Amino acid sequence: MSELVHILNGPNLNLLGRREPDTYGRTTLADIERRCHAAAARLGLRVDFRQRNEEGALVADIHDAIEAGSGGIIINAAAYTHTSIAIHDALRAFDGLIIEVHLSNIHARESFRHRSLIAPLADGIIAGLGADGYELALQALAWRLIEHMDA
Repeated sequence: MSELVHILNGPNLNLLGRREPDTYGRTTLADIERRCHAAAARLGLRVDFRQRNEEGALVADIHDAIEAGSGGIIINAAAYTHTSIAIHDALRAFDGLIIEVHLSNIHARESFRHRSLIAPLADGIIAGLGADGYELALQALAWRLIEHMDA
């Protein structure tokens, strides 16, 4: 298997390691990207890893995943999780697997973070496990993609 997976990250995640380390930890996005590439290689996956601060750029990245025939999207849309109908609509057009990831437990935080516009479209959600959530999402996608190939 060498299925392509897009890992898409939203606003302010480029500041990981420096921004609110008590909430998000000291791991940088570059650290997470390295871990994702290593985990993907072990799982027989290829990763396209991106971070955008602009909502429209994230929508374009979802379109790129559609055009590339990506088998899955792992998305941490950050604040756009709770506000972006445009990202929701773009994900509706994606035929592959979708896993929503959050470094922190969004349900243990401010009430405005409890509602996700991505969750109704997601095959799974991982929240509160820090950077490990990305690797767990890759593992889950690999398992799911193998199931779909066997079906």
